[in-house]
Amino acid sequence: AAPDAGPAGADGATSTRTSSRLASTAMGSARTGRTTGVTRRVGGSSKRLRAARLGAGLTTIAPAPPIDAATAIMANPEVAEHKRFCPSCGAEVGRSVDGRPGRTEGFCPQCRSPYSFTPKLKPGDLVGGQYEVAGALAHGGLGWIYLARDKNVSDRWVVLKGLLNTGDADALAAAIAESQFLAQVEHPRIVEIYNFVTHEGAGYTVMEYVGGHSLKGLLKERMEAAGGRYDPFPLDQAIAYVLEILPAFEYLHDLGLVYCDFKPDNLIQIGDDVKLIDLGGVRRIDDQDSAIYGTVGYQAPEVAEIGTSVASDIYTLGRTLLVLAMEFRGYQSTYVASLPPVDQTPLFQRYDSFYRLVAKACAPDPADRFATVAELRVQLHGVLREVVAIDRAAGDTDAAATDAAPSLLFHGPDSATAVAGWQDLPALRVDTGDPQTGWLATVDVRDPQARLVQLERAPERSAEVLLAIARAALDAGRRDLVSKAVDELLAADPWEWRAVWFQGLAALAAGDGHGAQASFNAVYGQVPGELAPKLALALACEASGEPEIAESLYATCARTDAAYVPPSAFAMARIRAARGTVREAVAALDLVPATSRAYTEARRQRAALLVASDGGLPALAEAMTSLHDVGIDPAERTRLTAGALEAALAHVREHGPQKAVTIGTWPAEEKSLRDGLERTYRELAAAAATPAERIALVDAANGVRRWTLR
Repeated sequence: AAPDAGPAGADGATSTRTSSRLASTAMGSARTGRTTGVTRRVGGSSKRLRAARLGAGLTTIAPAPPIDAATAIMANPEVAEHKRFCPSCGAEVGRSVDGRPGRTEGFCPQCRSPYSFTPKLKPGDLVGGQYEVAGALAHGGLGWIYLARDKNVSDRWVVLKGLLNTGDADALAAAIAESQFLAQVEHPRIVEIYNFVTHEGAGYTVMEYVGGHSLKGLLKERMEAAGGRYDPFPLDQAIAYVLEILPAFEYLHDLGLVYCDFKPDNLIQIGDDVKLIDLGGVRRIDDQDSAIYGTVGYQAPEVAEIGTSVASDIYTLGRTLLVLAMEFRGYQSTYVASLPPVDQTPLFQRYDSFYRLVAKACAPDPADRFATVAELRVQLHGVLREVVAIDRAAGDTDAAATDAAPSLLFHGPDSATAVAGWQDLPALRVDTGDPQTGWLATVDVRDPQARLVQLERAPERSAEVLLAIARAALDAGRRDLVSKAVDELLAADPWEWRAVWFQGLAALAAGDGHGAQASFNAVYGQVPGELAPKLALALACEASGEPEIAESLYATCARTDAAYVPPSAFAMARIRAARGTVREAVAALDLVPATSRAYTEARRQRAALLVASDGGLPALAEAMTSLHDVGIDPAERTRLTAGALEAALAHVREHGPQKAVTIGTWPAEEKSLRDGLERTYRELAAAAATPAERIALVDAANGVRRWTLR
């Protein structure tokens, strides 16, 4: 069983027993025994995972007012002494000595490289014969950043940023030529590069002026408003910011580029929009020679050895998300290449799916991360839905979602039935990018044994063919063939979580709750934004004797997606009824809305629970009320009515009548209840399936009939 989480965090959030403590099947590099952190993922992502708006329609973020360019200029451009470091070796330079202010220009005492923190451009300077400098905006990693007017294009505001700190004219020319590809980058979420120019031996990138607020600046404002205490963004807002910028990363990666140096400093909010700025670190994925720009605490650990990649960009996205969402102490020291423990991180305890997502995005081995930003985006969107649902519920376990969001990876669950076995779990959607999808559509054989024969004749044993074989083998009870198909899938791709999904289904079919739990827990870690693995994991926890964890997972499903409400509600009611908390079981059934196909069944179960409970006449009256205006089967309605009247009659005979209470249409006093019960028994007798059953019911009616004297 999963141990209890630690005590409530400083923010008062209640710790819960989360599935992050459950044993998990090894996947990816862990399965193959790799430990180097420099492996490359084999294979790619499906083309179906591709597109995203600030808040994604799930949450809202207050617009950030634009900043007038003229007011953004620094009145006294200086670099604070504690921010002065040698551009070559990183040593501290320009610091005070014996009370004397540090020098803003000089030579590094360690490597003797020159340094300068004095702006090279002055207001009025004309750069490249076109850009008139208005003043300094900030000091960055490559020097000062300036605001200027483009005298050739209607005096529009532009930003000038140092390109290369070198006195070598040939090196400068080469750097400008190498960076020309940035001028071809055009995306609404990426700052536009207009030009590259030189001025007095220095190179400058000419960029669009974005009059917004960096997320780093917004965090500083929140900290000041909190009296110096770090005040991160609410998790839903932090996710919304990152979600909005992911299409920009997809665009860069599609062009064969990597951003390299993502952090809160480089994401700007303008109004209700965001934009990626500072393309100084952007490089080609296959570039093995040019300098790599990154920031300690954000840069992936493998970059120093094997360079940058899509995976290293995904790592920076995960680290940035954490810095936005919590006070990530030690992220540039103790946890520079790892995450803080779950039991010491209230945010991880409250939002388990978020923890799973960040753990995958920031996995030590790049091959274990999301293969593409598209995969990350789809899962992050699902996690956002869950986070919003948790916050909306505000600790109320019995909260139900009112809208649904179809998954790209799973079909929806059967909304009219309880989830009781592997057959009731959502089915995988077919990957239309698989080469055998067309051929599989021609295999229209219902009998699983015959279907297996057909599938073995496939032109190619692609992933979808092997998954189809696994499904048919499950239906046919051939768990040996399921294992064979799963092994073949994982041999080709150790990260193929769909194979592990079938391992879990096969374990459930065999009654192996713990085995199913391990498999579904691993799938959950791979696709943390999906609800189907949580529903499956809940069922596995029930089978392995851990109903509390199961109930928590069912509750998560119910409050996140309306399509998951009925199956989750039925399962929650089942667990609660088994432990004897009838009122809680009834509350779970009340989650099923009247618009659902499962509503009739929910009301039937509600009535049955109340009839069987020891709740007295009020509970029995409520049981009958549950059946009002519900199209329940007449025979079942009559049986439930009989049960309620029997219990009511016994209660009245022991405790006395309560005429103000009615059981259906009969007041709770003996004469009326006997009349109602007699009529109900005779209705059951009329519909009896056998003569013996009919005779028994007639005898029961006669036995309860009240005597009359004429």
